[in-house]
Amino acid sequence: MATTPVTLGSSSIDVASIVSNLVANKRAATDKALAAQATDNTTQVSAIGNFTSSLTSLQAAIKALTDGSAFTTQKTSVGDSTIIGASADATAQPNDYNIVVSQLATVQKTTSAGFTDATSAAGTGSLSISIGGKSMNLNVTSGANSLQNIRDAINKSSDNPGVTASIVTGTDGAHLVLTSTATGAANAFTVSTSGGDGNLSKLDFDPTTDTATTKAQDAQFTIDGTPATSTTNSVTGAIDGVTLSLSKVGSSSLTIANDPSAVSGALQSLVTSYNAFVSTYQSLTKYDSTTNEVGALIGDATVTSLKSQVTSLIGSQLASNAPGPTSLSNLGVSFQVDGTLAFDPTKLTAALASDPKATQNLLSGANGIAPKLDAMITSWTSSSGILTERTANLNQKAKDIAQQQSDYDVTMQDYTTRLTTQYTALDTMMTKLSSTSSFLQQQFDALSTSKN
Repeated sequence: MATTPVTLGSSSIDVASIVSNLVANKRAATDKALAAQATDNTTQVSAIGNFTSSLTSLQAAIKALTDGSAFTTQKTSVGDSTIIGASADATAQPNDYNIVVSQLATVQKTTSAGFTDATSAAGTGSLSISIGGKSMNLNVTSGANSLQNIRDAINKSSDNPGVTASIVTGTDGAHLVLTSTATGAANAFTVSTSGGDGNLSKLDFDPTTDTATTKAQDAQFTIDGTPATSTTNSVTGAIDGVTLSLSKVGSSSLTIANDPSAVSGALQSLVTSYNAFVSTYQSLTKYDSTTNEVGALIGDATVTSLKSQVTSLIGSQLASNAPGPTSLSNLGVSFQVDGTLAFDPTKLTAALASDPKATQNLLSGANGIAPKLDAMITSWTSSSGILTERTANLNQKAKDIAQQQSDYDVTMQDYTTRLTTQYTALDTMMTKLSSTSSFLQQQFDALSTSKN
């Protein structure tokens, strides 16, 4: 009797698909919750960063008031800018001066007697150039003794005491022109030659007896009648904190005064940066009932408290009915309806004119608003400050959430492995059952056939 081949059955279970769906369903809620926590935490980190940044920007904006440099900025004005120029630093004191320039500082320039041309032999021998205690010595030899050779040797010498050499050619021949590199009588130079054929003697020059093209001399001037000199035309030290630039002989007035624009600019910076801080706070804590848009830090007690302290400090300096610059309102600063500040610089100008010391004390003194605000912000943003700690805590929370996600991934991987093992076993068992069923069916069919 012929036998029919046995075809083993197979299970119809899609293990991979079943496991994937079961795992996805099981972890969906937890994944969503952890993702929401991570997103919320990231938003908080960014929001606290923006709030902190607005405070540090405010702190930077008031630096000129905090350290008082806004009140030590001086401006200078001169009666005749063709005669003198002037600049002042923070140590200069307001005052008026009369400057009379009788002589400018100059360099020494000498022009030698004429030689045939720049390339012909000029002579041989030893050439020495001296300025004060410094000197250079050149040995001019035949074959390398043209004016061009001598010029180049002077300019390239490592012992050059401070002169430059050039050649000017005129109708009477070529001339070696030597010029000192620095002004002042102390930079006068001497040229001497010796030995050789004697032709280099045309280069000899003694500033005490010979006439220079330009004589080395110091600047001479008076300040309110007091005589003074300078080796250069840029004069420092004659007036404390002032640098004078002498341009030509003549007289000019010089006025040094406090620069009110520096104070006005510093106070405007305070107002502008405070308004930016308020805008940032309002954006981070807003609630829009129309769009249901909620700020990242709405209801946050920390930022609300800090903003309140800043506003209270400024507000405490605004109200005063006393005459003179005793409050910010006397200096032109006022609160607007929306909580921002406005500034009228004309009131500040008047206060600086009437009582500059009181104005400075109010803004920059030991108990002035700027030092107080600076100290307040520093206490919040320093390494141990509340905002720094808040940021550190949020960053740690981000790490914790990431670790939870990582741990949960491990848990879900274990769960996936268990399900895969279980459903694979089930698939194997069902495959065997299917094969047995097919075999029995074949035997039954064969038995039925033989009876027929």
